[in-house]
Amino acid sequence: MSTDDTHGPAGATPDPAELVQDPAPRVPPYHPCPSCGERVKVNADGRLSKHPRRVPLPCPGSYVPVGPARIPKRGGDGWYRDPVTGQRLRSVTTTLNQGSAKEALTFWAAKIVAELALDQVPDLVRAARNPAERTEMIDWLRAEPIRRRDDRGDVGKAVHRVIEARILGETVPPSLLADGSLRPYLRHFFAFVADWQVEFEASEMVVAHYAHQYAGTLDYLFYSAPLAARLGVPTGTLFAGDTKTGGELDQITYGGHRRGVYPEAGLQMAAYRAAPYGWLRSGERIAMPPRHEVGVVLHLRPGGYRLIPVRCGDAEYAVFRHIQAVAAWSTGAAKTVIGQPLAPPDPPTTPIRQAA
Repeated sequence: MSTDDTHGPAGATPDPAELVQDPAPRVPPYHPCPSCGERVKVNADGRLSKHPRRVPLPCPGSYVPVGPARIPKRGGDGWYRDPVTGQRLRSVTTTLNQGSAKEALTFWAAKIVAELALDQVPDLVRAARNPAERTEMIDWLRAEPIRRRDDRGDVGKAVHRVIEARILGETVPPSLLADGSLRPYLRHFFAFVADWQVEFEASEMVVAHYAHQYAGTLDYLFYSAPLAARLGVPTGTLFAGDTKTGGELDQITYGGHRRGVYPEAGLQMAAYRAAPYGWLRSGERIAMPPRHEVGVVLHLRPGGYRLIPVRCGDAEYAVFRHIQAVAAWSTGAAKTVIGQPLAPPDPPTTPIRQAA
Protein backbone atom coordinates (compact mmCIF):
# COMPACT_ATOMS: atom_id res chain seq x y z
CA MET A 1 0.00 0.00 0.00
CA SER A 2 1.24 3.45 -0.86
CA THR A 3 1.57 5.63 2.22
CA ASP A 4 3.56 8.63 1.10
CA ASP A 5 4.96 10.45 -1.90
CA THR A 6 8.21 8.48 -1.73
CA HIS A 7 6.65 5.21 -2.84
CA GLY A 8 9.07 3.05 -4.83
CA PRO A 9 9.15 2.18 -8.53
CA ALA A 10 5.74 0.48 -8.49
CA GLY A 11 4.15 3.79 -7.64
CA ALA A 12 6.28 6.03 -9.83
CA THR A 13 4.43 8.41 -12.10
CA PRO A 14 4.94 7.37 -15.74
CA ASP A 15 6.41 9.71 -18.30
CA PRO A 16 3.65 12.09 -19.50
CA ALA A 17 4.23 10.86 -23.04
CA GLU A 18 3.05 7.41 -21.95
CA LEU A 19 -0.32 8.88 -21.02
CA VAL A 20 -0.93 10.41 -24.44
CA GLN A 21 -2.53 7.57 -26.38
CA ASP A 22 -4.45 7.46 -29.63
CA PRO A 23 -7.96 8.88 -29.27
CA ALA A 24 -10.97 6.60 -28.97
CA PRO A 25 -12.61 5.47 -32.24
CA ARG A 26 -14.93 8.08 -33.70
CA VAL A 27 -18.07 7.69 -35.76
CA PRO A 28 -17.18 7.82 -39.49
CA PRO A 29 -18.65 10.57 -41.67
CA TYR A 30 -21.03 8.02 -43.16
CA HIS A 31 -22.83 5.11 -41.50
CA PRO A 32 -25.22 2.39 -42.74
CA CYS A 33 -28.85 3.21 -42.00
CA PRO A 34 -30.41 0.48 -39.81
CA SER A 35 -33.68 0.89 -41.70
CA CYS A 36 -32.78 1.02 -45.41
CA GLY A 37 -29.17 -0.15 -45.34
CA GLU A 38 -27.87 2.82 -47.34
CA ARG A 39 -24.68 4.60 -46.25
CA VAL A 40 -25.86 7.95 -44.94
CA LYS A 41 -24.08 11.08 -43.77
CA VAL A 42 -23.78 11.42 -39.99
CA ASN A 43 -24.65 14.81 -38.49
CA ALA A 44 -22.49 16.56 -35.91
CA ASP A 45 -24.74 15.27 -33.10
CA GLY A 46 -24.12 11.64 -34.13
CA ARG A 47 -27.49 11.12 -35.79
CA LEU A 48 -28.09 10.07 -39.37
CA SER A 49 -29.10 12.87 -41.68
CA LYS A 50 -32.55 12.99 -43.23
CA HIS A 51 -32.68 10.84 -46.37
CA PRO A 52 -35.29 9.31 -48.71
CA ARG A 53 -36.17 5.63 -48.99
CA ARG A 54 -36.96 5.30 -52.69
CA VAL A 55 -40.38 6.81 -51.97
CA PRO A 56 -41.45 10.44 -51.59
CA LEU A 57 -41.09 10.18 -47.80
CA PRO A 58 -38.06 10.36 -45.48
CA CYS A 59 -36.60 7.04 -44.39
CA PRO A 60 -37.62 6.02 -40.84
CA GLY A 61 -33.89 5.76 -40.15
CA SER A 62 -33.46 9.51 -40.53
CA TYR A 63 -32.09 11.15 -37.36
CA VAL A 64 -31.44 7.78 -35.69
CA PRO A 65 -28.40 8.03 -33.36
CA VAL A 66 -25.44 5.84 -34.28
CA GLY A 67 -22.15 4.97 -32.62
CA PRO A 68 -21.32 6.77 -29.35
CA ALA A 69 -24.37 9.02 -29.83
CA ARG A 70 -26.45 6.03 -28.69
CA ILE A 71 -24.99 6.23 -25.16
CA PRO A 72 -27.32 7.92 -22.62
CA LYS A 73 -25.97 11.23 -21.34
CA ARG A 74 -26.66 13.00 -18.10
CA GLY A 75 -28.23 16.43 -18.29
CA GLY A 76 -27.87 19.32 -15.89
CA ASP A 77 -31.16 18.34 -14.25
CA GLY A 78 -29.71 15.10 -12.88
CA TRP A 79 -31.43 12.82 -15.39
CA TYR A 80 -30.01 10.61 -18.13
CA ARG A 81 -31.84 10.39 -21.43
CA ASP A 82 -31.64 7.35 -23.67
CA PRO A 83 -31.27 8.85 -27.17
CA VAL A 84 -32.69 5.69 -28.77
CA THR A 85 -35.82 5.17 -26.67
CA GLY A 86 -36.22 8.71 -25.34
CA GLN A 87 -36.69 7.35 -21.80
CA ARG A 88 -35.52 9.54 -18.92
CA LEU A 89 -33.66 7.81 -16.10
CA ARG A 90 -32.82 9.49 -12.80
CA SER A 91 -29.10 9.62 -11.98
CA VAL A 92 -27.94 7.36 -9.15
CA THR A 93 -26.02 10.18 -7.48
CA THR A 94 -28.98 12.55 -7.83
CA THR A 95 -31.19 9.92 -6.23
CA LEU A 96 -28.84 9.56 -3.27
CA ASN A 97 -28.55 13.33 -2.85
CA GLN A 98 -32.32 13.81 -2.90
CA GLY A 99 -33.32 10.76 -0.90
CA SER A 100 -30.75 10.31 1.88
CA ALA A 101 -29.67 12.54 4.73
CA LYS A 102 -26.25 14.20 4.58
CA GLU A 103 -25.71 14.96 8.26
CA ALA A 104 -21.93 14.82 7.90
CA LEU A 105 -22.03 17.54 5.25
CA THR A 106 -24.01 19.80 7.57
CA PHE A 107 -21.39 19.55 10.32
CA TRP A 108 -18.56 19.91 7.79
CA ALA A 109 -20.07 23.10 6.39
CA ALA A 110 -20.53 24.55 9.89
CA LYS A 111 -16.91 23.73 10.76
CA ILE A 112 -15.59 25.33 7.57
CA VAL A 113 -17.53 28.55 8.17
CA ALA A 114 -16.49 28.70 11.84
CA GLU A 115 -12.80 28.30 10.94
CA LEU A 116 -13.00 31.00 8.28
CA ALA A 117 -14.78 33.37 10.66
CA LEU A 118 -12.11 32.96 13.33
CA ASP A 119 -9.42 33.67 10.74
CA GLN A 120 -11.17 36.91 9.78
CA VAL A 121 -12.10 38.38 13.19
CA PRO A 122 -10.91 41.97 12.43
CA ASP A 123 -12.89 42.00 9.18
CA LEU A 124 -15.93 40.58 10.98
CA VAL A 125 -15.82 43.35 13.60
CA ARG A 126 -15.57 46.03 10.93
CA ALA A 127 -18.37 44.51 8.85
CA ALA A 128 -20.66 44.25 11.88
CA ARG A 129 -20.68 48.08 12.12
CA ASN A 130 -21.82 48.62 8.53
CA PRO A 131 -25.12 47.11 7.30
CA ALA A 132 -23.92 46.81 3.69
CA GLU A 133 -20.61 45.19 4.66
CA ARG A 134 -22.43 42.94 7.12
CA THR A 135 -24.61 41.50 4.35
CA GLU A 136 -21.61 41.06 2.08
CA MET A 137 -19.63 39.32 4.84
CA ILE A 138 -22.51 36.94 5.60
CA ASP A 139 -22.80 35.99 1.93
CA TRP A 140 -19.04 35.45 1.68
CA LEU A 141 -18.92 33.22 4.77
CA ARG A 142 -21.98 31.28 3.70
CA ALA A 143 -20.43 30.50 0.29
CA GLU A 144 -17.19 29.07 1.70
CA PRO A 145 -18.40 25.43 1.84
CA ILE A 146 -19.47 25.71 -1.80
CA ARG A 147 -16.06 27.10 -2.78
CA ARG A 148 -14.29 24.29 -0.92
CA ARG A 149 -16.57 21.67 -2.46
CA ASP A 150 -16.03 23.02 -5.96
CA ASP A 151 -12.25 23.08 -5.49
CA ARG A 152 -12.26 19.46 -4.33
CA GLY A 153 -14.69 18.60 -7.12
CA ASP A 154 -12.37 20.09 -9.75
CA VAL A 155 -9.49 17.96 -8.49
CA GLY A 156 -11.67 14.87 -8.42
CA LYS A 157 -12.89 15.40 -11.96
CA ALA A 158 -9.37 15.96 -13.25
CA VAL A 159 -8.06 12.83 -11.53
CA HIS A 160 -10.96 10.79 -12.89
CA ARG A 161 -10.35 12.14 -16.39
CA VAL A 162 -6.67 11.19 -16.42
CA ILE A 163 -7.35 7.76 -14.91
CA GLU A 164 -10.08 7.11 -17.46
CA ALA A 165 -7.77 8.08 -20.31
CA ARG A 166 -5.03 5.84 -18.97
CA ILE A 167 -7.38 2.86 -18.71
CA LEU A 168 -9.08 3.35 -22.07
CA GLY A 169 -6.07 4.52 -24.05
CA GLU A 170 -7.48 7.96 -24.83
CA THR A 171 -5.73 11.28 -25.22
CA VAL A 172 -5.16 13.20 -22.00
CA PRO A 173 -5.51 16.98 -22.29
CA PRO A 174 -2.00 18.50 -22.03
CA SER A 175 -3.28 20.97 -19.44
CA LEU A 176 -3.97 18.09 -17.05
CA LEU A 177 -0.58 16.52 -17.63
CA ALA A 178 1.07 19.87 -16.86
CA ASP A 179 -0.82 20.24 -13.56
CA GLY A 180 1.71 19.32 -10.91
CA SER A 181 -0.96 19.06 -8.20
CA LEU A 182 -2.36 15.96 -9.91
CA ARG A 183 0.91 14.04 -10.02
CA PRO A 184 0.74 12.67 -6.44
CA TYR A 185 -2.75 11.31 -7.14
CA LEU A 186 -1.58 9.62 -10.33
CA ARG A 187 1.52 8.22 -8.64
CA HIS A 188 -0.63 6.54 -5.99
CA PHE A 189 -3.15 5.36 -8.57
CA PHE A 190 -0.42 3.54 -10.48
CA ALA A 191 0.86 2.17 -7.17
CA PHE A 192 -2.60 0.70 -6.57
CA VAL A 193 -2.59 -0.86 -10.05
CA ALA A 194 0.84 -2.43 -9.48
CA ASP A 195 0.30 -3.49 -5.86
CA TRP A 196 -2.99 -5.26 -6.59
CA GLN A 197 -2.13 -6.51 -10.10
CA VAL A 198 -5.19 -4.78 -11.50
CA GLU A 199 -6.53 -5.69 -14.93
CA PHE A 200 -9.22 -3.24 -16.03
CA GLU A 201 -12.30 -4.44 -17.86
CA ALA A 202 -14.17 -1.14 -18.25
CA SER A 203 -13.99 2.50 -17.16
CA GLU A 204 -16.51 5.34 -16.94
CA MET A 205 -19.22 3.07 -18.33
CA VAL A 206 -22.83 4.24 -18.40
CA VAL A 207 -25.18 1.60 -16.98
CA ALA A 208 -28.95 1.61 -16.70
CA HIS A 209 -31.91 -0.19 -15.18
CA TYR A 210 -34.99 0.58 -17.27
CA ALA A 211 -37.49 -1.22 -15.04
CA HIS A 212 -36.26 0.61 -11.93
CA GLN A 213 -35.79 3.86 -13.86
CA TYR A 214 -32.23 4.90 -13.09
CA ALA A 215 -28.85 5.23 -14.77
CA GLY A 216 -25.33 6.13 -13.72
CA THR A 217 -21.67 6.07 -14.68
CA LEU A 218 -19.52 3.56 -12.85
CA ASP A 219 -15.83 4.30 -12.29
CA TYR A 220 -14.35 0.99 -13.39
CA LEU A 221 -14.63 -2.79 -13.43
CA PHE A 222 -11.49 -4.84 -12.89
CA TYR A 223 -9.89 -8.15 -12.03
CA SER A 224 -7.33 -8.52 -9.24
CA ALA A 225 -5.84 -11.85 -8.21
CA PRO A 226 -4.55 -10.50 -4.85
CA LEU A 227 -7.94 -8.97 -4.03
CA ALA A 228 -9.74 -12.17 -4.99
CA ALA A 229 -7.39 -14.13 -2.73
CA ARG A 230 -7.92 -11.68 0.13
CA LEU A 231 -11.70 -12.05 -0.16
CA GLY A 232 -11.57 -15.81 -0.71
CA VAL A 233 -13.22 -15.81 -4.14
CA PRO A 234 -12.12 -17.21 -7.54
CA THR A 235 -9.36 -15.37 -9.40
CA GLY A 236 -11.67 -14.56 -12.31
CA THR A 237 -14.10 -12.61 -10.12
CA LEU A 238 -15.08 -9.23 -11.56
CA PHE A 239 -15.00 -6.34 -9.08
CA ALA A 240 -16.39 -2.82 -9.18
CA GLY A 241 -14.21 0.08 -8.10
CA ASP A 242 -14.86 3.71 -7.28
CA THR A 243 -12.27 6.44 -6.72
CA LYS A 244 -12.76 9.09 -4.03
CA THR A 245 -10.39 12.03 -3.68
CA GLY A 246 -12.01 13.98 -0.83
CA GLY A 247 -11.52 13.87 2.93
CA GLU A 248 -8.27 12.73 4.54
CA LEU A 249 -6.61 9.35 4.88
CA ASP A 250 -7.36 7.39 8.06
CA GLN A 251 -9.50 10.10 9.68
CA ILE A 252 -12.68 8.93 11.38
CA THR A 253 -15.77 11.13 11.73
CA TYR A 254 -17.76 11.60 14.93
CA GLY A 255 -20.19 9.01 13.53
CA GLY A 256 -17.47 6.40 13.13
CA HIS A 257 -17.13 6.65 9.34
CA ARG A 258 -13.99 7.14 7.29
CA ARG A 259 -13.71 10.77 6.25
CA GLY A 260 -14.05 10.87 2.48
CA VAL A 261 -15.43 7.32 2.15
CA TYR A 262 -19.03 7.19 3.35
CA PRO A 263 -21.55 4.30 3.48
CA GLU A 264 -23.53 5.80 0.59
CA ALA A 265 -20.68 4.59 -1.65
CA GLY A 266 -21.97 1.05 -1.09
CA LEU A 267 -25.48 2.06 -2.14
CA GLN A 268 -24.15 3.80 -5.24
CA MET A 269 -22.09 0.77 -6.25
CA ALA A 270 -25.01 -1.57 -5.48
CA ALA A 271 -27.17 0.36 -7.94
CA TYR A 272 -24.49 0.09 -10.61
CA ARG A 273 -24.10 -3.63 -9.86
CA ALA A 274 -27.83 -4.26 -10.26
CA ALA A 275 -28.06 -2.42 -13.59
CA PRO A 276 -28.68 -5.02 -16.33
CA TYR A 277 -27.34 -2.92 -19.23
CA GLY A 278 -24.23 -0.96 -20.07
CA TRP A 279 -22.79 0.81 -23.11
CA LEU A 280 -19.45 0.22 -24.79
CA ARG A 281 -17.53 3.20 -26.17
CA SER A 282 -18.74 2.18 -29.63
CA GLY A 283 -22.31 2.89 -28.52
CA GLU A 284 -23.29 -0.77 -28.43
CA ARG A 285 -25.59 -1.67 -25.54
CA ILE A 286 -24.60 -4.89 -23.79
CA ALA A 287 -25.87 -7.10 -20.98
CA MET A 288 -23.68 -6.51 -17.94
CA PRO A 289 -21.67 -9.45 -16.59
CA PRO A 290 -22.05 -10.60 -12.96
CA ARG A 291 -20.04 -8.59 -10.46
CA HIS A 292 -19.06 -9.51 -6.92
CA GLU A 293 -21.16 -8.28 -4.03
CA VAL A 294 -18.10 -6.62 -2.49
CA GLY A 295 -16.46 -3.79 -4.39
CA VAL A 296 -13.73 -1.36 -3.42
CA VAL A 297 -13.32 2.36 -2.95
CA LEU A 298 -9.87 3.62 -3.88
CA HIS A 299 -9.29 6.55 -1.54
CA LEU A 300 -6.68 8.71 -3.26
CA ARG A 301 -4.99 11.62 -1.54
CA PRO A 302 -1.67 13.39 -2.18
CA GLY A 303 -0.15 11.47 0.74
CA GLY A 304 -1.06 7.98 -0.43
CA TYR A 305 -3.94 5.63 -1.06
CA ARG A 306 -6.15 3.23 0.83
CA LEU A 307 -8.15 0.39 -0.73
CA ILE A 308 -11.41 0.08 1.19
CA PRO A 309 -13.70 -2.95 0.70
CA VAL A 310 -17.35 -1.95 0.37
CA ARG A 311 -20.47 -4.11 0.49
CA CYS A 312 -22.63 -3.50 -2.59
CA GLY A 313 -24.88 -6.56 -2.70
CA ASP A 314 -28.59 -7.22 -2.63
CA ALA A 315 -29.10 -5.85 0.90
CA GLU A 316 -27.52 -2.53 -0.06
CA TYR A 317 -29.54 -2.44 -3.26
CA ALA A 318 -32.75 -2.88 -1.28
CA VAL A 319 -31.81 0.23 0.72
CA PHE A 320 -31.13 2.12 -2.52
CA ARG A 321 -34.62 1.20 -3.72
CA HIS A 322 -36.10 2.72 -0.56
CA ILE A 323 -34.04 5.87 -1.13
CA GLN A 324 -35.39 5.99 -4.68
CA ALA A 325 -38.91 6.11 -3.26
CA VAL A 326 -37.95 8.89 -0.83
CA ALA A 327 -36.28 10.88 -3.62
CA ALA A 328 -39.33 10.51 -5.86
CA TRP A 329 -41.59 11.60 -3.01
CA SER A 330 -39.45 14.56 -1.90
CA THR A 331 -39.30 15.95 -5.45
CA GLY A 332 -42.89 15.10 -6.37
CA ALA A 333 -45.73 14.17 -4.03
CA ALA A 334 -44.18 16.10 -1.12
CA LYS A 335 -45.30 19.29 -2.84
CA THR A 336 -48.94 18.19 -2.52
CA VAL A 337 -48.93 17.11 1.14
CA ILE A 338 -49.37 20.49 2.83
CA GLY A 339 -52.44 22.50 1.95
CA GLN A 340 -53.44 26.15 2.37
CA PRO A 341 -54.53 27.49 5.77
CA LEU A 342 -58.23 27.02 6.40
CA ALA A 343 -60.37 30.07 7.01
CA PRO A 344 -62.57 30.04 10.10
CA PRO A 345 -66.12 28.84 9.39
CA ASP A 346 -68.77 31.47 8.73
CA PRO A 347 -70.88 32.45 11.73
CA PRO A 348 -74.18 30.54 11.96
CA THR A 349 -77.02 32.12 9.99
CA THR A 350 -79.87 30.70 12.14
CA PRO A 351 -80.79 33.08 14.99
CA ILE A 352 -80.14 31.72 18.43
CA ARG A 353 -83.40 31.32 20.31
CA GLN A 354 -83.65 33.37 23.46
CA ALA A 355 -84.65 31.67 26.68
CA ALA A 356 -88.25 32.43 27.83
